[in-house]
Amino acid sequence: LEFMPGKQVGMSGKCYPDRLINSLPSAYLYAANNPSEATIAKRRSYSATVSYLTPPAENAGLYKGLKELKELISSYQGLRENEGRGPAIVNSIVSTAWVCNLDKDIKDLPTLDNFDAKDVDQERRDDIVGKVYSEIMQIESRLLPCGLHTVGVPPTAEEAIATLVNIAQLDRPEDDIESLPRVIADSIGRDINEVYRGNNQGILADVELADSIVQASRAAVRALVMQSTDSEGRIKEVRSIFDDMGAMFGGMMGQKKPYTQAIIDAGFPNVEEDRLANLIVYIEFCLKQIVANNELGGIMELLNGEFLMPAPGGDPIRNPDVLPTGRNMHALDPSSIPTAAAVEVSENVVRKLLEKLSDENDGAYPESIAFTLWGTDNIKTYGESLAQVLALVGVRPVADSLGRVNKVELIPLEQLGRPRVDVVVSCSGVFRDLFINQMNLMDRGIKMAAEADEPLDQNFVRKHALEQAEELGVTLREAAARVFSNSAGSYSANVGLAIENGGWEDEGQLQEQFLTRKGFAFNADKPGMMEAQAELFKSALKNVDVTFQNLDSSEISITDVSHYYDSDPTKVVQSLRDDKKKPMSLMADTTTANAQVRTLSETVRLDARTKLLNPKFYEGMLSTGYEGVREIQKRLRNTMGWSATAGEVDNFVFEDANDVFINDAEMQQRLLDTNPNAFRDMVTTFLEANGRGYWDTSDENIERLQELYAEVEDRIEGV
Repeated sequence: LEFMPGKQVGMSGKCYPDRLINSLPSAYLYAANNPSEATIAKRRSYSATVSYLTPPAENAGLYKGLKELKELISSYQGLRENEGRGPAIVNSIVSTAWVCNLDKDIKDLPTLDNFDAKDVDQERRDDIVGKVYSEIMQIESRLLPCGLHTVGVPPTAEEAIATLVNIAQLDRPEDDIESLPRVIADSIGRDINEVYRGNNQGILADVELADSIVQASRAAVRALVMQSTDSEGRIKEVRSIFDDMGAMFGGMMGQKKPYTQAIIDAGFPNVEEDRLANLIVYIEFCLKQIVANNELGGIMELLNGEFLMPAPGGDPIRNPDVLPTGRNMHALDPSSIPTAAAVEVSENVVRKLLEKLSDENDGAYPESIAFTLWGTDNIKTYGESLAQVLALVGVRPVADSLGRVNKVELIPLEQLGRPRVDVVVSCSGVFRDLFINQMNLMDRGIKMAAEADEPLDQNFVRKHALEQAEELGVTLREAAARVFSNSAGSYSANVGLAIENGGWEDEGQLQEQFLTRKGFAFNADKPGMMEAQAELFKSALKNVDVTFQNLDSSEISITDVSHYYDSDPTKVVQSLRDDKKKPMSLMADTTTANAQVRTLSETVRLDARTKLLNPKFYEGMLSTGYEGVREIQKRLRNTMGWSATAGEVDNFVFEDANDVFINDAEMQQRLLDTNPNAFRDMVTTFLEANGRGYWDTSDENIERLQELYAEVEDRIEGV
């Protein structure tokens, strides 16, 4: 209802939401992590929202060959200096890594043809094992939503532990709280950021240490949670460890608290208990919020027309004030973003992004980067991706005395220390509705950079704007328009809708649809208007070297929803560039304290391994019945969506998914019995992926799928 045609805000009697809802009360149950669309529901369909928890999360874990790899690495750690056994284990690690297709993620993984670990020194063996270890730990520690949330059923103790570990890994300087990994690392004289850097580079000692810190963190949180866990594995009342008389007397006798002892037992004997105090109080508070059973009560209050307490929406890991759920959700003050903290984080991400790009391009910086901005993401992160755009261009947001960010200033080139990178910003319809002032901020900042009298090799914004002004016969200021979105009252590129329905002829149709629906420019000189500027949009996109998106929450990843690929311009840019070269596609992953910039193909592989191909994920979904099968099929379809818009899905993803869901007769029957319609869609997706050239497989597999499709059709039709 809230996304039907009509004005952006202030509905009139001619707008569909107003005409349809009329005077009916609108009670809307909304996911707590989606405050942006909840705000649209309030504005455009007059809804009162009540929040509910997202599905319980667990660590993705390891399975099949990945689990075998972890066991081999554990063996190597104990025998690395044994010249007889050590090299043999490394050979097994290399061959298993190839079987698991990790060669796509580890660039210098030795080939199987001519490699023997006996022929290389121990340093090289450690380097190989370290990089494999780092890769599988990324998979193992990733948070995975398991199954679906049942309204009114709070998380179990085990489910709460996974969430709390991720809450504990973030520094919160505004509350004088140090992260648990930081305190543990400091106890052995290491800075956690250095450990993360070494881990990301595959340095074996740092990968081992990072894993040990993660295990110690989990042990500490588990010890804390178990104090309040009943015999059924649930938490009815949180017992504060600081109120426990036994613990108090134990402390007087020199006895360590259970969480400190757990860290000591995990191999960190010098951890300072006093430094953990603020964090533990905060974790206890968060635990109370997580297990509070408030949803059904909130729904009844809403249905009875009573006052429902307001609460922020967003990511409960970044902002635990989102909890408990069952309250009337709101977003934030849009004039307050980007916050100073968001600017600091964004500068770090931009630095990593430009380092990665310059390293892979002989030290040269990209001239133009295409950005996608989302409403929900910027609410959760308080404007991090917005701040990234400004940082690339080399402008700084300036807040007034009341904390409202309404001005920008140009950072001098000598202070910036690099060229100003051009950007092309595609804003979601929800971002446009919620953050029109921030679009104004971006437009003014980009035009400020374009008008700066600086050398063109140090200011790519000006360089491209001058070229476009001459090409299109417009002024420099008009040519510098870089902030685009849908027309007022319109949402999404509808590329995802076309892919979900299968009703598209070829990729050219999807690309034209994207350009037509997203080609409306924001102009700070004419505020409030979205002008159709398709030619200017195309002209800006054809200079793009890199496409970029942010992934800020483990709850919603790139194959969970169609939005991410719906707005991905990778193949659009390729079709517009004069050299027809596909731009590099990158994603910033800030879902953990160890923020990383990965290629899109790496992110798709990570997502497939932790979700679609992971028994913990699909068994969790199947346990919820009919809807669970549809969720599995949705992720398969969204994976194919990335093939259509970016071409960044490896063949093995479809092949392995076919082995899991089709070639396994028992699994095939379970899917068919649970939800035959979703299973038919799954078979259709496999056939379509093959037919469109995204999946190369055997004739035998295709024949089996075709036969299966006919069988499922007969089953559904009752033949």
